[in-house]
Amino acid sequence: MSHPDTTGAPPTATAPDRLDPAVWRTAVTVLVGALAVVFDTTIVSVALDDLARDLDAPLRTIQWVSTGYLLAVFLTIPLAGWAQQRLGGRRLWMASLSVFLLGSVLSALAWNAAALIAFRVVQGIGGGIMMPLTATLIIQAAKGRDIGKVMAVITVPTALGPILGPVLGGLILRLADWRWMFLVNIPFCAAGLWLARRNLSPGRPADGGSRVRLDVVGLLLLSPGVVAVIYGLSRVEGEAGFLTAGVLVPLTAGLALVGGFVGHALHRPAGALIDIRLLRHRAPAAASALLFLGGFALYAPMMLLPLYFQQIRGHDPLGTGLLLIPQGVGALLARGLAGSYTDRFGPRRVAVAAFAVIALATVPFARVTAGTSEILLMAALLVRGVGLGAAMIAPFDAAYAGLGHHEIADASIITRIAQQIGGSVGIAVLVVVLQHATGTARTASALADGFGTAFWWSVAFTAAAIPLSLLLPGRRAPEPAAED
Repeated sequence: MSHPDTTGAPPTATAPDRLDPAVWRTAVTVLVGALAVVFDTTIVSVALDDLARDLDAPLRTIQWVSTGYLLAVFLTIPLAGWAQQRLGGRRLWMASLSVFLLGSVLSALAWNAAALIAFRVVQGIGGGIMMPLTATLIIQAAKGRDIGKVMAVITVPTALGPILGPVLGGLILRLADWRWMFLVNIPFCAAGLWLARRNLSPGRPADGGSRVRLDVVGLLLLSPGVVAVIYGLSRVEGEAGFLTAGVLVPLTAGLALVGGFVGHALHRPAGALIDIRLLRHRAPAAASALLFLGGFALYAPMMLLPLYFQQIRGHDPLGTGLLLIPQGVGALLARGLAGSYTDRFGPRRVAVAAFAVIALATVPFARVTAGTSEILLMAALLVRGVGLGAAMIAPFDAAYAGLGHHEIADASIITRIAQQIGGSVGIAVLVVVLQHATGTARTASALADGFGTAFWWSVAFTAAAIPLSLLLPGRRAPEPAAED
C-alpha cells in the first residue's frame, strides 16, 4: 500500500538530543485527542455496577458497554491505512475524532442500556481509526529520526490509560453520576480538533487517492476475524475456561479468518489491506511478538491488581485507583531515559533489561499474603512501571526503524493489533487461572494465595519475553530520513 505524506515541510536540522519542534507540535496535537480514547477504554471499567443499577439492566448486558466498544475498535483498526490513502492524514484524524466526540455526547444522553451500547459502538468506530493513526502521523513527522525519543512520546497514553483511567472513573463516580465519564471527553476532543486544524499539515491523499481501491476481500477476512478472536477471549469464564462452545466457536472461526487473510495478503503483491510482508523481516516480526507479550504484561496484571486491592484489602474503586498511581509514575519517569538509551544502544539491550525489571517487580505480588505491606507493593509498582515504560518503547523502535514512509501505516496497524490481542489473551488466561486458584478459597489467606498463583503466571509470561528480546536489532548507525 502507498500511504500519503501528511507531514508538510521537510525536516530541519536539530540538536541531537532534542526533537524537531514540528514533531513536537504534531505529537502534542494528536496526543490530546488520543488521551480521550485511551482513558475512555479503561474509565468505564469501574462503573459497570453503577450502570447496571441506574439503567436497570443485568450485569451480563452492561458488560457489552465495554465489550461492544472494544469490538468496534478492532473492526475499524485495519481500515486506517486505506482511509489515510483516501483522505490524507489531517482530514482522517479530524473525521475520526469527530465521530468519537459524537459517540461521547450520545453516550452521555443514553436513556437505556441498549442505547448506551449502540453509542459506545459509535465511539469505538472513531477510536479504532485513531489508535494506529496516532503513531503513524508522529512517526511520519519524525522522518525516521530519533525513533526511540519519538516512541517515548507516542506511548505516553498507553501507559497513562490503564493507570489513570480507573482513578478518573472512581473520582467522577464519587463526585457526579456516570454520564460525566463521557462528557469529560468533550474538552479533549474539542481541543484536539482545534489543534489539528491549526498544527497538522493539510497533507494530501495518495496519488489518485479518490481511485484507491479498498481491499474488500481482505477487510471481510481480517476485521471480522480479529473481532471474533477478541470476542471469544472475552467469553472465557468459569471452571471450563476455554473449553466451551461460546469460546471455542468464535475463537476458531476468528483464527481461520485471520489465517485466510494472511494467505490472501501474501498472494496479493500490491493493494492488500495490510502489508504483512513486513513480518518477513526479523526486526518487525520480533517486535510484534514482543508487543504481544508486552500487552500481556501490561493489561493482564491491570485486571488482577484492582481485584486484589478490592477483594483482599477492601478498597473502593477510587482507593484502588490511587494505589495504582505509582506504576503510572514509574512509566512516565522511564520514558525519557528509555527513549534516549534505545537510540544510543539499540532496542535489544533496553528490551532485555525492561522485561527483566517487570518480571522481578511482579514477584512481590506472586508472593503476596493478606498481610503484605501496601508500602512494599506500591514500591514494587513504581519499579514495575519503570520496566513497562521502557518495554513499550524498545519493540516499537524496532518495528518502525528503517521503514519506508509508505510502510509506516501498515506497521502501526500490525503492532497495535499484536499489543491489544496480547492483552486480551493475557486477561483470558489469568481469569481462568484465578478462578481455578480461588474457586475453593474460604479464607483471606487462601484467596491471597490464589492471587499469588495468577501473578506467578504473569511473571512466567513476562520472563518469556527476555530471550525473545535478543532477536531485536542491536546498536545501529544513525539513519537518514526515510524516503517515499
